[in-house]
Amino acid sequence: QEVDRLFNGFSTGTEPFLSRVYPALNVSEDPDSLYVRAELPGVKAESLEISVVEGRLLIKGERKIAAEEEKTGYHRREREAGIFRRTLALPSQVNTGKVSASLKNGVLTLVLPKAEEAKPRKIAVKAD
Repeated sequence: QEVDRLFNGFSTGTEPFLSRVYPALNVSEDPDSLYVRAELPGVKAESLEISVVEGRLLIKGERKIAAEEEKTGYHRREREAGIFRRTLALPSQVNTGKVSASLKNGVLTLVLPKAEEAKPRKIAVKAD
């Protein structure tokens, strides 16, 4: 516990060194889209709510405890259940009408196509 406390005390910004933010996610991009992959083991697709508002991605949902687990006495419990909410500032503007989401094997994958104005453009240089 003391080691956990020590590592969690180091901060490089808004999140601690060993963050316990849920869900853990990766964000990547290519010239056309942003990709978000979030680990959501035990979460059902119907309990998720995903939205993009003003350049922010919001993932809300609920992970439920199985009835038999509620009656169990624990020695250690690190996998929590309950309602969660994660907000992420997106690095580019996206076309919200074309965002897609899929949940497979406990991994949520979001494809967020970039808005046309956010895509890189090649500028032609005219010679005099």
